[in-house]
Amino acid sequence: MSLEHEINHWGINPEDPIDAELAALESSLDNLLARDPAYWRTAEKKERLKRLEIIQAKQAALKLRILAVAGDIAEETGAKDASGWMWTELLVDKKIGRAEVKLAAGVARYELVAAGLAEGVVSQEKARVIVKALEAIEADPEASRENLILAEKLLVEYATEMTATKLEIIGKRILVEVDPERFEAAEAKALQREEERAQRRTFFTSRANGDGTVDIHARVSYAVGLRLRTILDSLAQPRKLSAEDRGRKAPYDRLLGQAFARVIETYDVDQLPRHGGHATTVFITMNVEDLRKDLGTAALGFDGEHITAAEARRMACNADLIPVVLGTGSEILDFGRTTRLAHPVQHRALRLRDKCCQAEDCDAPAAWTEAHHLKPWSQGGRTDLANMVLLCSSDHRRIHDPNYGYERLPDGRIRFSRRV
Repeated sequence: MSLEHEINHWGINPEDPIDAELAALESSLDNLLARDPAYWRTAEKKERLKRLEIIQAKQAALKLRILAVAGDIAEETGAKDASGWMWTELLVDKKIGRAEVKLAAGVARYELVAAGLAEGVVSQEKARVIVKALEAIEADPEASRENLILAEKLLVEYATEMTATKLEIIGKRILVEVDPERFEAAEAKALQREEERAQRRTFFTSRANGDGTVDIHARVSYAVGLRLRTILDSLAQPRKLSAEDRGRKAPYDRLLGQAFARVIETYDVDQLPRHGGHATTVFITMNVEDLRKDLGTAALGFDGEHITAAEARRMACNADLIPVVLGTGSEILDFGRTTRLAHPVQHRALRLRDKCCQAEDCDAPAAWTEAHHLKPWSQGGRTDLANMVLLCSSDHRRIHDPNYGYERLPDGRIRFSRRV
């Protein structure tokens, strides 16, 4: 018997209400996508984004409910679970598909989490965080069923008040909130074990790429990583804002890399261990003529790696390294002395005097700057206030770049010009 007359304008059998509702949902979304939000008022955009967030959570709830009972799909296709079918038919990566199937099974076990998703007050990512925390409680031999029930209730409530990241932090110590007398000591011991594992897993490797760069890979404890990121953000964020104020875009990962280099270049070597009575130092070896002219190279350390003479001169302004200057017969003419560096008191005086970077087109605050010798130290320039100005790291690099010349303006500012 033909059913053609029973097919409606959505192309489905009206006797199947679920398919009809899905078709209506698809049709509504198509209608919404045909509208241009550029013409919506700000209040309308905010309200509709809120509603869409709720709709997205409800959609996730429906999808996870289906995946939780999709064992027959795996059985039919011979896959381990429904993620195999999702990979071949929906082109969903197996890792993502398996994570969704696992989450579906977890949500199905926790009624309050499932209800929060269905109501749209718990997002899929927050549900994942809560399920992970609850599974950890179930695996804890010290936790009771009552602890689990109360933890689920608290976490679902917290999900309406905080982001998934903050919820994850709370989830790791939710048992302490549930029963502090029983679990505070256990948490302290667990944290101690975690920190000890972090120490054992700490490492640092570096590999030269042969193109003037070095790749660095490291693993440190969370506390050390957080401190490092805080330091780098404190250096990179102001420069990002300064660049944006001048209409320039600066990739933040690049700014973080530059901030990391700044930390290394300005580290106080007096804090390093002493070897044979001497502080740890880096030697730069170059010919006297290369030191004084725009071109030329310098050897960094004792392994034969080279940098430009311009970079060596820039580093010599604010790094505790020792230039070894060679004459025509490779005889040592001079060992640089760290007294060429501006004293901290001089830095403070320069900041009071200059207020900011002295490049004509730059207003980087003094806190981000480095002291530069106007008459280079390599040419007998003295480390005194009259011979120094403050430059941000970008302009400090530019003043040592042989592709640029500069002049000192009457007000003390530095004007750069590209050399032809």
